[in-house]
This record gives sequence, structure tokens and C-alpha cells, in this order.
Amino acid sequence: LLQEVEALVSHWNLYINLGGFFVSLFSVTLFGPWSDSVGRRPALILPAAGMALQTAIYLLVMYLELHVAFFLLGRIVSGLTGDYNLILASCFSYVADTSERRARTFRVAILEACLGTAGMVASIGGGQWRKAQGYINPFWLAFAASLAATLYAAFFLRESVKQKKAAKLFTLSHYKAVHRLYTAPEHPSSRWKLALYSLSFFLIVTVHFGAKDLYVLYELGFPLCWASDLIGYGSAASYLAYLSSLAGLRLLQLCLEDTWVAEIGLISNIAGLVVISLATTTPLMFTGYGILFLSMAATPVIRSKLSKLVSETEQGALFASVACVEGLCSLVATGVFNSLYPATLHFMRGFPFLFGAIILLIPAAILGWIQIWDSKHDYNHFQDASLSP
Repeated sequence: LLQEVEALVSHWNLYINLGGFFVSLFSVTLFGPWSDSVGRRPALILPAAGMALQTAIYLLVMYLELHVAFFLLGRIVSGLTGDYNLILASCFSYVADTSERRARTFRVAILEACLGTAGMVASIGGGQWRKAQGYINPFWLAFAASLAATLYAAFFLRESVKQKKAAKLFTLSHYKAVHRLYTAPEHPSSRWKLALYSLSFFLIVTVHFGAKDLYVLYELGFPLCWASDLIGYGSAASYLAYLSSLAGLRLLQLCLEDTWVAEIGLISNIAGLVVISLATTTPLMFTGYGILFLSMAATPVIRSKLSKLVSETEQGALFASVACVEGLCSLVATGVFNSLYPATLHFMRGFPFLFGAIILLIPAAILGWIQIWDSKHDYNHFQDASLSP
């Protein structure tokens, strides 16, 4: 019976995640570019209201003991309004609208640190609350938080788009705006950089999601055999990387270019995953978590670099595409890493973490190559300017 329940949970989890992703894929790339014209507030109100409605449907399912398929209905309703991906896209677009270019990386890092802090609070507090009172009461908090976000965006948030204009919502021009980001011939160097930065972002976030999914399984098994308290501490340690990366980013920016800060963050990520892959004792496992202290420094740098490659009127389209990439990362990470873990147990339990460390060498090489190319291009430009009469 337990195996049957686990199989059903796995299948419905897959259906719900796939349904939400594919529906939100179309809505995010519709609402994101639309917000470049009409403003960010509508693109924040809609997904927050959709998530509140999704949570309300989940509460009805639990109170009335309805069929589990209604969970899929709730996720599709949320997906139609953009879901969590549109909130991310709109928030990062808002930061890009309201920040100067030189300060943008740190502002983006602050927003990512907020995501990590919220995840840590929800993981630790929500788990204890569920254990004490069951599943329903924590969902009331999720409903209240979504409703509060909707009301705040509707009545208190200042609009960040300076030159708003009326624009039709249901038109293919919004999808074409996302397509033009990567294909428009006006700035060819910017377009291939967009593609390479997006590939780097995809690989980094996929490894992050994949490793995060396996930490608890790895800690529960032999030889670590952690109890629930140690698992809680490990989860908190992994989320603390968001805050330590924010502090490290700020300090390193005083003496290094953003790209080299990202490279140091990737070195931290690679080294931490290698140590975790070899961890056979509790101190060594926490050492791996400690080495990951700068692991989240690369993604805000890449988001900022992407933002600076497009104009002010393309920020919504850009971050909509980035949000879709992030959603795809979650699906790919779940499929690859959760399949790799049982397949490699017989010869190395930590192989998926080692595999992730190897994958991270690709974005490290891409970022380094772009930085060297930019430096060489700037030097040649300077030489040409100095030789001109």
C-alpha cells in the first residue's frame, strides 16, 4: 500500500508540475512583454491573485476531501495568470527599472537573497507547523500571504515603467518581442551574449535545483544516517548560502569586476559539491555546506548582465524568457538528477553532486571567455580611438 501511495504521489506531482509549467510558459511570455508597455503592477497583481485562488482551491480540496485531480485544476488556474514565474519576472524587471546600471547586480542579489530567506523560513517553520497541526493551517498562511501580495501590488506599489502606453493583451506581438531578443540583427554581439548567458544560467540553476532535491535523500542514507534535527540544520545551512553570497558579492565588488565575482562563486559551488559528493561523516558534510557560502553569487551577476544587454523597453520580455528558462531548469533537474541518483548508488552515492560540479565547468568557461573577449574588444577600441586624429 505504501509503495502504491508513493507511486500515485509521484505521478500526480509530475502531472501538476508539467501542467503548471506548460500553461505558465505561454502566459509568462504574454504578460512579461505586455508589462513593458502597460506597467509592472498588472503583471504583479495577476499572478499573486492567481496563486491566492490556487491556494483557495487547495483548501477546498482538503476540507471537502475532493479528488486529487482538483490540485491540477488549481495549478492550471495559477498558470493561466503567470504563476510564480511571472512574479519572478515582474520583480526582477521592477528592480531593473528602478536601479542604475552600476548598482543593478547588487540590487538583483538582494532580491535573490530574499528568495533564499523566504525559502529557509518556509522550510523550517512550515515543517514544524505541519508536524504540530497538519497540512491545512499552513495553507491558510499561504493564502493570506498571496492575498496580501495582491493588495500591496494593487494599492501601495509605485509603478516603475516611466512611459506607460496602452497595449492589447492578446496579440502575437508579445511573443514576437521575446523572439526578437535573441534574433534581432541590430546588435549581433549582444544577441550571442544573450544566448551564452542564458545557457550559463540554465546550467547553473539546473545543477542548483538538482543538488537541492537530493540533499535530504543523501543525508538520510548510509553512512550519514541523519535524524530530522540534523536534516533541519543542513537545510538551514544550504539556504544561508543566499545571505553569505550577498555579503561576499558586495565585498568582492569593491575590487573585482562582476564577472570575476561570478567565477569565484562558481569555484565555491564546484568545490562544495565535490566535498559533499565525498562526504561520509557529518563534519565533512557541513564542511561542504560551508564551502558553498558563495555559490549563489553567479546567478545575480548573470541576471544583471542580461538586463544590461537589452533596452529599458525590453526588460519585461527578457525576464519573462529567463523565468521560463528557470521553470525548465526545475523540470530538467528533477528528471536528470532523480534518475541519476538511484542509477549510481552501487558505485558512488555522491556521484550526482560530482556530475553537477563537472557541469558547472561549462558556465565557468563561458563567463571567462566572454570577459576576456570584452576586455580585448575594449582594448582594441581604446587603441583605435587613441590613434585617430
